[in-house]
Amino acid sequence: MTTTESDLYDRLRTVEDPDLGDDIVTAGLVTDLDVDEASATVELALEAPHAPTEAAIVDEVHAVVEAAGLEPHLVAAPRREDDPETAVLPNVRNVVAVASGKGGVGKTTVATNLAAGLADRGARVGILDADVYGPNVPRMLGVADDPAVEEADGEQFITPPEEHDVAVMSMDLLVDREEAVVWRGPMADRALSELFEDVTWGQLDYLVVDLPPGTGDVQLTMLQNLPVTGAVVVTTPQAVATDDTRKGLRLFGRYETPVLGVVENMARFVCPDCGGDHEIFGADGGRDLADEFDVPFLGSLPLDPAVRSDGTPVVLGDGDAAAAFDDLGGTVADRVGQLHRHRRRRAAGGD
Repeated sequence: MTTTESDLYDRLRTVEDPDLGDDIVTAGLVTDLDVDEASATVELALEAPHAPTEAAIVDEVHAVVEAAGLEPHLVAAPRREDDPETAVLPNVRNVVAVASGKGGVGKTTVATNLAAGLADRGARVGILDADVYGPNVPRMLGVADDPAVEEADGEQFITPPEEHDVAVMSMDLLVDREEAVVWRGPMADRALSELFEDVTWGQLDYLVVDLPPGTGDVQLTMLQNLPVTGAVVVTTPQAVATDDTRKGLRLFGRYETPVLGVVENMARFVCPDCGGDHEIFGADGGRDLADEFDVPFLGSLPLDPAVRSDGTPVVLGDGDAAAAFDDLGGTVADRVGQLHRHRRRRAAGGD
């Protein structure tokens, strides 16, 4: 018996999206389907590459098509032309901002390990160091090469160097590293605009943006000019950090930027000598903050001496800290996918 497109649509209704509570056809995630003799091409609106949940959906679709006696060809749905995210950085599928209310909470550590972890999963990743006053991303990723500057049609474009399969751009790569950067707000805004307008990122699944701490001009420039998919907010458990983090969460709410969730960094320290587990900065501050603002809690990260290593993100190694950062990358990618799929379901007439 020949499998028709209608038959295959019915079979695909058995594939559930665990986050939406709908099957993928009803949710509008199957945007096109073509059956041609012994094969089937299925176009899926999944926009978080290498997210664990979406990878599982792809595997299940693959199995359903094979069970129908067809060779599966799964392709990604094109982004809609009227999508405002295509106006800026058209070759970047997702922009993930990493923010904190104050300095010293390990925001850049989270950003660099998030980028390296996503790349290690197979995603195409870039990281933009938007902390123009204190750029540390190149050091933490061990970037040895300078960016290449090319000219085309009278304009100059910057090609970022790569390290650990992550394209890296930072003011640290463009200014004298021994000189203090003394800029007023408008100067910093112009410098930041050049970093994302004049850089040839290529095709990226994720651009991680390491924001400076606080809620100043640079953050406003980012939210007003970049198509931010969502923000990851980093805090430590103690009240002095969570108090400042509230301001950042309110800023994202004011600009209607989705918050992917809260990360609690330096949540515990396991003594390498005695094996004791110590909550140096208290406990559950990040989780309580996420509950207060009704946003997801993305997890806790340990305080581990391995994190301080320059040049090699801990996520690429072994041990508890590496596993925690790897889990964070999967969770953030899943949250990105959830946002897109919820929008797709609404567009398809769902709730």
